[in-house]
Amino acid sequence: MTTELRTLSASEWDPWFDCVELAFGGVPFPPEKREMYAALAEPDRAVGLWDGADCVGTAGAYSFRLTVPGGAAVPAAGVTAVSVAATHRRQGLLTSMMRRQLDDVRSWGEPLAVLLASEPGIYGRFGYAAATSEMNLRVDTSRVGLKLPPGTDEVRVRRSSPEQALDACEAVYARLAAARPGTPLRQPGWERVPVNDPESSRHGGSPLQCVLAERDGAITGYATFHLRPAWDDAGPRGTVAVRDLAALDPASYAALWRFLAGVDLTSFVECRNRPVDDAVLRLVSDVRRCDARLRDGLYVRLVSVDAALEARGYRAPVDVVLEVEDAFCPWNEGRWRLTAGAQGAPTCRRTADEPELALSSNELAAAYLGGVSLTTLAAAGQVRELREGALAEASLAFSSDVQPWCPHGF
Repeated sequence: MTTELRTLSASEWDPWFDCVELAFGGVPFPPEKREMYAALAEPDRAVGLWDGADCVGTAGAYSFRLTVPGGAAVPAAGVTAVSVAATHRRQGLLTSMMRRQLDDVRSWGEPLAVLLASEPGIYGRFGYAAATSEMNLRVDTSRVGLKLPPGTDEVRVRRSSPEQALDACEAVYARLAAARPGTPLRQPGWERVPVNDPESSRHGGSPLQCVLAERDGAITGYATFHLRPAWDDAGPRGTVAVRDLAALDPASYAALWRFLAGVDLTSFVECRNRPVDDAVLRLVSDVRRCDARLRDGLYVRLVSVDAALEARGYRAPVDVVLEVEDAFCPWNEGRWRLTAGAQGAPTCRRTADEPELALSSNELAAAYLGGVSLTTLAAAGQVRELREGALAEASLAFSSDVQPWCPHGF
């Protein structure tokens, strides 16, 4: 078959998105959600594969700024809506789109590309690696208590509509996003994503509800959630299904959890996609009854090794020569000297010096946000130490005080 790969025009977005819907099961998006994605679309950053008049492949890239270790917000392509029609599989079309997209991202001067993978086995061959994890919880609040920190009783929790609370919630999100690697800063329009609430997405629950935490008249946290009623012969067994939960201090966080755990006619609090170092694991009286489960989160691709490594901060001084393998983006291959100290900006420059650590771009991507240690990757045979001590030095430098986390999809 002859296909044409080209940048999307605004008038082509509807058939392009139809292709995405079909590839992901053929169930139409709710109109409200489709309208939201249409408003967020950046057609000039998307490509489509066309077989005559039919769109048979898609790949988009949002303009994101991603928090990295050290607190900088780094330009990143938020890769989204990657699909190939079932009729056009195994013809190299995905590879051609990934090739074009990474070339484009490099030309835009963005050192990172990130995505959330529908299937984790797909993207490794293009240099992506899982750099964050996320935790799902189902807390049995009929059997789990909370150890509340001092000041919890001073926090007021009050109800608000999600729409009315939007600005206050976004202000809290912005403060927390700057401190957590892997978190995208909200770009214009993205503040609508957390309150988009089509009935078909509630899974039998109530319309989206919201509570705010207040201390001394200031908003210090929020939670949005659905209630899913359920009953058995013993009585009510409802679930509080949390969508978003955030707070600026421990007492406000605990107060929000106390509210969620005490909602009438419920026995469970269910949270999807929480950071793996979530403080609630230290608040609960019985972590075994929280059914905590981990899965892969944000996938990272270093589009330009030097710019990406210079953009982040380091937990400790480091001076190491990296031998990088990158067959898909060959401009990254070779030896790079990474230097970071207590003062001055980090530098990453090409060098002819002897290598001290050997790894591929996948391992650099996995370790980039500080959630996967180079030591762990070395134990799996994916990083080779060529100078004694280099691994420990670099692993400490790349680590993060808090676990990286991407709190929402795209």
